[in-house]
Amino acid sequence: MNNAVALCAVGAEKAVSNEIKKLSPVQGQFTITDSGFGRVRFRTDTAGLYRTLMGLRAADRILLETGFFPAADFDALFAQTQAIPWETLVPARRGLKVVKVRSNRSKLKAETSIQAIVHKAAAQRLCTAHGLTRLPATTLMAEVRVYIEKDMVSLLLDLSGEPLFKRGYRKEGGIAPLRETTAAAMLLLSGWKRKYPLYDPFCGSGTILTEALMYAWDIAPGLCRRFAISDLLIADNTIEETVRDELRGKINAERTIRIAGSDEDAKTLAIAKSNIDRLMAAHPAAGMQTAPIALKTVPMKEAQWEAGGEDGFIVTNPPYGKRLGDQAASEQIYGEMAALARNFPQWKLAVITDHPGYESFFGKKADSCREISNGPIPSYFFQYEKL
Repeated sequence: MNNAVALCAVGAEKAVSNEIKKLSPVQGQFTITDSGFGRVRFRTDTAGLYRTLMGLRAADRILLETGFFPAADFDALFAQTQAIPWETLVPARRGLKVVKVRSNRSKLKAETSIQAIVHKAAAQRLCTAHGLTRLPATTLMAEVRVYIEKDMVSLLLDLSGEPLFKRGYRKEGGIAPLRETTAAAMLLLSGWKRKYPLYDPFCGSGTILTEALMYAWDIAPGLCRRFAISDLLIADNTIEETVRDELRGKINAERTIRIAGSDEDAKTLAIAKSNIDRLMAAHPAAGMQTAPIALKTVPMKEAQWEAGGEDGFIVTNPPYGKRLGDQAASEQIYGEMAALARNFPQWKLAVITDHPGYESFFGKKADSCREISNGPIPSYFFQYEKL
């Protein structure tokens, strides 16, 4: 079994933990060992690593934990890092770099020095094992991350390559797009299920709608892409293709979905349609040329569920002040969102925004609020059980 870590937005840990628990086709394939501050630790086999890479919707990266040990000084850091069998993970033709260091409440604080020590120790081990005088100078690098918390060091080898939010369907994002994994986390945390209608009145380039479609039809988000694990010695092509075939076989486009969205910008809606069409083209086995998602060019105040008579979910990402550079305009929009209560009575509402005072402008206190990050922007996820 492997020790692994799923990185995610701070605030999305619960969504990722629940996803991991539901991924396993056999009991005991995954064991969650720890969760907090944008990370979920778990144990799994090789098939489980591939399953998380392809199947997790709210995780940004999957990392293999190659070492977890105490180190209060640089000598201990060097010795413990060098003791790791890097040669069983990194092939001789591949270089290695330490791409990120984080130290918190620990005696080792100088991040550049930590980076240099870890790289030197791992490189020496690899050179000795592979009979090299130095690691190859190549663009193909195994990437290592170092996290130190209370003098406990975690060394993590990236298995993802490109971050997992890069699904492949979005070539254009419009202005200040929502990260795909954050959109997925919003849907999962909101409690939306495919049997309910879903509407996004600020749909922009369609990220929430596209992620909802993938969730409803069981389209694994990483099904059509490759991962950095393929360039490491732990890669297993047979297991990878078995998992890929299994996940591909779960796609079910015969399920009825009721997903719609609107935006006042027709050009942005055209981008949304292109993104959704691109997703459909990547999965011809789904059996549909176009997705049954209704898009309409209307201002948010005029948005409504045309079928009528049903309770559903609004999950949306209204314009951010920091993202778009106009806080006052955003606050005006938040006030105007009161129209949603008239046009979508009794619906649930889930909103992400960078404004901690959103409730006062919207005019109603949320039933719950959690901090969640959308990329580098600290944000808040407000949920209303009934408009």
